Amino acid sequence: MDFTEIFLSNWNIILSFLAIAILYASVGFGGGSSYLAILALTSLAYTEIRATALICNIVVVTNSYILYHQKGYYNYRKVLPLVLISIPMAFIGGYIHIEETLFFILLGVTLFIASIAMLTNKQDTQKDAIQKKNIATNLSIGGIIGFVSGLVGIGGGIFLAPLLHLTKWDQSKKIAATASIFILVNSIAGLSGQFSNPSLSLNLSLVSVLACTTFIGGQIGTRLSMKFINPISLKRATGILILFVSIKILVKHLPV
Repeated sequence: MDFTEIFLSNWNIILSFLAIAILYASVGFGGGSSYLAILALTSLAYTEIRATALICNIVVVTNSYILYHQKGYYNYRKVLPLVLISIPMAFIGGYIHIEETLFFILLGVTLFIASIAMLTNKQDTQKDAIQKKNIATNLSIGGIIGFVSGLVGIGGGIFLAPLLHLTKWDQSKKIAATASIFILVNSIAGLSGQFSNPSLSLNLSLVSVLACTTFIGGQIGTRLSMKFINPISLKRATGILILFVSIKILVKHLPV
C-alpha cells in the first residue's frame, strides 16, 4: 500500500492526529490519551493501538522537551525522583500482555479519569506557594503513574500535571516542563516494553504517516502556544472529547 492510498483510506484519523498534536503540544503534552481514544474506535488490533499512540507521543513531546530545556525550566535534581522509578515501571506495564476486553475497559477508565482531571484542573499562571515534597513521595507518584501509563499506552503527563498543580509542586511553566520530560521517558520505556513482547505487530506505513503528521502538528502547536492559544480553554475542549469517547468505549466493552 502506497502513502497516497494510506492517506485516502485513513484521512479522518490522520487529520484527527494533526489536530490532537497541535492541541496537546500547545500545553506541553504529547496527546497519547487522545490518540488512543481515536484508534480505539478503529479496527486496529489493540496491541498495535498502544504502540502507535506511544510512537506519536514521543514525536510530539520531544520537541516540547527541547524547547523547555533551552528556556531553562528544568530543575533536574527535583525532576529526577519523579522519573527514576517511573521508567522501569512503564517498561513493565508496556511488556505485560493483557486480554483485549480488559485492555479496553482499562483504557476507558483511564480516559474517563484523565478527562475529569483535565476538566477540573485550573492552571494558575501566578506564582503559587510551592509545597516541598520528599523524595519517597515523588518516587511513589512517578512509579504508580509510570506503570499505569505503560500498561495502557500513554506517557502519563495527563495524570501527573493536574496532580502536581493540586499539590503546588512548582510553578505552572515548570510543571508543564516536568510533565513533558515525564511523558518522553515513560513513552520510550513503555514502547520498549511493548517491542520486547513478541506478540506486537505494527503497520509501519500507517505509523510512519501518523508520526510525520504529529511531528508537523507538534511544531505548529508549540509555536502557537507562545502567542495565541489559551491552554485552559483547549484543555477543557479536549477533556470533553476524551470524556465522550471514554464513555462510548466503556458502554461497548463493559459486561452488561
